[in-house]
Amino acid sequence: MSSLLINSSVDVSLPAWLKKCLKESSTNSSEVEEDRRHSDSALICRAFQFAYQLHQGQYRKSGEPYIGHPVAVAGLLRDLGGSPAMIAAGFLHDVVEDTEVTIDQIEERFGPEVRQLVEGVTKLSKINFKSKTESQAENFRRMFLAMAKDIRVIVVKLADRLHNMRTLQFMPEEKRRPIAQETRDIFAPLANRLGIWQIKWELEDLAFKYLEPEAFREIQTHVSEKRAAREEKLAKLTEILRQRLQQAGVRCLEISGRPKHLYGIYQKMQRQQKEFHEIYDLAALRIIVQTNEECYRALAVVHDAFRPIPGRFKDYIGLPKPNRYQSLHTGVIGLTGRPLEVQIRTQEMHHVAEYGIAAHWKYKESGSSNNSQLTGSEEKFAWLRQLLEWQSDLKDAQEYLDSVKDNLFEDDVYVFTPTGDVVPLSPGSTTIDFAYRIHTEVGNHCAGARVNERMVPLSTRLQNGDSVEIITLKNGHPSLDWLNFVRTSAAKYRIKQWYKRSRREENVARGRELLEKELGKTGFESLLKSDAMHTVAEKCNYHSVEDLLAGLGYGEITLNLVLNRWREVVKGQQPVAEVLQFLPKESTSTKALRDAPNTTTRASDSPIIGVEGLVYHIAGCCTPIPGEPIIGVVTRGRGISIHRQGCQNVESVECERLVPVRWNSVTENSSRPHTYPINIQIEALDRVGVLKDILSRLSDQGINVRHAQVKTAIGQPALMDLGIDIRDRPQLEQVFTQIKKMSDILNIRRVGQLEE
Repeated sequence: MSSLLINSSVDVSLPAWLKKCLKESSTNSSEVEEDRRHSDSALICRAFQFAYQLHQGQYRKSGEPYIGHPVAVAGLLRDLGGSPAMIAAGFLHDVVEDTEVTIDQIEERFGPEVRQLVEGVTKLSKINFKSKTESQAENFRRMFLAMAKDIRVIVVKLADRLHNMRTLQFMPEEKRRPIAQETRDIFAPLANRLGIWQIKWELEDLAFKYLEPEAFREIQTHVSEKRAAREEKLAKLTEILRQRLQQAGVRCLEISGRPKHLYGIYQKMQRQQKEFHEIYDLAALRIIVQTNEECYRALAVVHDAFRPIPGRFKDYIGLPKPNRYQSLHTGVIGLTGRPLEVQIRTQEMHHVAEYGIAAHWKYKESGSSNNSQLTGSEEKFAWLRQLLEWQSDLKDAQEYLDSVKDNLFEDDVYVFTPTGDVVPLSPGSTTIDFAYRIHTEVGNHCAGARVNERMVPLSTRLQNGDSVEIITLKNGHPSLDWLNFVRTSAAKYRIKQWYKRSRREENVARGRELLEKELGKTGFESLLKSDAMHTVAEKCNYHSVEDLLAGLGYGEITLNLVLNRWREVVKGQQPVAEVLQFLPKESTSTKALRDAPNTTTRASDSPIIGVEGLVYHIAGCCTPIPGEPIIGVVTRGRGISIHRQGCQNVESVECERLVPVRWNSVTENSSRPHTYPINIQIEALDRVGVLKDILSRLSDQGINVRHAQVKTAIGQPALMDLGIDIRDRPQLEQVFTQIKKMSDILNIRRVGQLEE
């Protein structure tokens, strides 16, 4: 079979390692059961052959046979030091999604370990991160659960994404930018957290190529032009250091130059507001020695040979990064007076720096399908453990997304306990964040703090290297004021939890009072025990009605939201006549408005049903358009203001001022449709003619532009505020799609304006 595959008429270029594996599998078939190495080869070969058969006749957008993709993914996993099960999963990661094969058949043929990996990657492939807050939070939860079950799942997914990015030029133009944006926002930070620098750098550069193509080409050209001169300088520096290290008796295994990746250069230019010719340290020297002690001796040699730059030394050996990266970094002035970065590490540290999590793959030999759990990795992946702990704790989607951002996408600040233990915290963390990081009870009883042996306010922001001591009192307790300055989502959550638990009865009573005031005393107790109210609690993400009341009394959920959910449930379960008795009592003015005809004939010209014959206007704060759910608000002297449902300005409005309204589908589809003014803001690369190109695209779609304002600053993107007339939501989405296709566009969003 293997011979047939290699000599197939289909043009599939197999890598040397796979050809060797196929040859071993066929020539040593009698020894497979006795030789573990051959057994591993057999698993890999069987997975390749199975994938080859299933993907026959399938082709990628490039026109190449589809099997080339899984072969490339398996090769990346092999280069990372992946196990035979991982490499097999690389071959099989698409078969469940793209063929008729089931996940049970995968387990039957290749075992539970391969099944778990393939199933995990298949589930991750269905996640869409570009969605509303609630959906995005749920997608992150699903991803981290998959990672917790087997961390290798995300590594297989990273290899899959890397090869897809390498061939992204064959995808339709409208799909390239969203894929590149997701790669930069989600997968590159994940590779960084797992310490897989090779994949992280390449993902960032490839995303950079499609998201900022002009900047990418410019930097690529500059780097290529100076490559020869840079390599000559690095060769001289390398020889000088090699001789100095030898004289000092330091056993140097390797000295090499490492060019900085293009996106890293671009980030530095943006961060420091400099042009390319002003960025000097475009490469770094890497020195690899045998022991930790020799790392520090080599550092002394470097500082003796070249003048060190103050503030540019970082000791990641004594204080490793959360992804276990270790190295000494120092900045020195090179031969030509230009800055140069030097990295010093051992061979083991270098292996971890290049392969990250792959350097720590040590699996339990329990023989079960769960044998992929990492041993001794609790400290290495504390960030993942925290995210998993908050899966059920953080009900609020935005809170959970904030916690993801804290733990996944930001580098840490390192501070010390009084005993010298290192505690990583998010940038901007305070002494309260530190206290809750140590233990929940330490935070709950915190009464003061010393930083570097000095008493400081609890709101003090911590810096790298600070030594922090928390002073606790037995009767101490959190203050709600802490929520105004704590940085981490964990601390905010623990503070809120304490108040909810310690004052639960008080919060329940307050919530009951608020709800009773709106729904009336008559039958209120029976109403709280009704199935409808239990449904309302569930819709608000609470386990019971009492939990809902506590959340309402505490302020975790707004009264307006509870009442809206109540209306939805009651209207869906009971006839209109019965519903009215349960709705909040209305003021006289609102009742008159509600008693007005709330239906319209098909000949009606009113674009909004529910305001016929009444004065109304479209709210400028959210500028709703047809296709979006709306709500009316009774105003003083200006009739009814029409808002988008969920508009922040509606949250604090008294319930009796709300009027149920909806768009008239007849006028939406009429031959002379209404248009509605909205404002959009576009961020684009500042070049001559960019506004003209945008206006041209809007004109092509028949969009009227009411006003346009452009703000520019040297070295900054151009900001364009446009007022346009839109017919409905689908048309707006089409406008956004067309503008996003322009390579100069960095961001486009819809904005509102304050009502007069």
